Amino acid sequence: MDRRNFLSSLLARLGAPLAGLLPFLPASRALAAAKATDPAWQLSPAEWRKRLTPAAYAVLRDEGTERPFSSPLNKEKRSGTYVCAGCRLPLFSSKAKFDSGTGWPSFWQPLPNAVATKTDFKLILPRTEYHCRRCGGHQGHVFEDGPKPTGKRYCNNGVALAFVPGG
Repeated sequence: MDRRNFLSSLLARLGAPLAGLLPFLPASRALAAAKATDPAWQLSPAEWRKRLTPAAYAVLRDEGTERPFSSPLNKEKRSGTYVCAGCRLPLFSSKAKFDSGTGWPSFWQPLPNAVATKTDFKLILPRTEYHCRRCGGHQGHVFEDGPKPTGKRYCNNGVALAFVPGG
């Protein structure tokens, strides 16, 4: 197991137990997702719960993280577009997808104007979190260890995405 796989797996497994042990980490729920930029998507928690599965709600609205290697989208190889599971905004082209070995669908570049970022400190060290520009749904984190041409790795929760095959 390489270092990236080991650290990703370790952090995913330790995140919840550590949260209860360290008072400066969030206990069981993270901060809410980013605010929607489109007023049509500024929904109440109850409205979001009606639209999303419990797993999608936990990630998109409560900034949770799914278990590594649990998403079928991690192995998706067809041509198409990955859209936000909350509002269906196109976020990534399959042309930018790559196998990072981390257990989450990874991309080296989002589509133009698809995501917005903010800094999160949930694991003590700052990370760049990204979310859907339209509905504010949490997608994942971006790291500086991806492939060329950008050198970025947009590490996405599969449950926060839907795949639309084609073109």
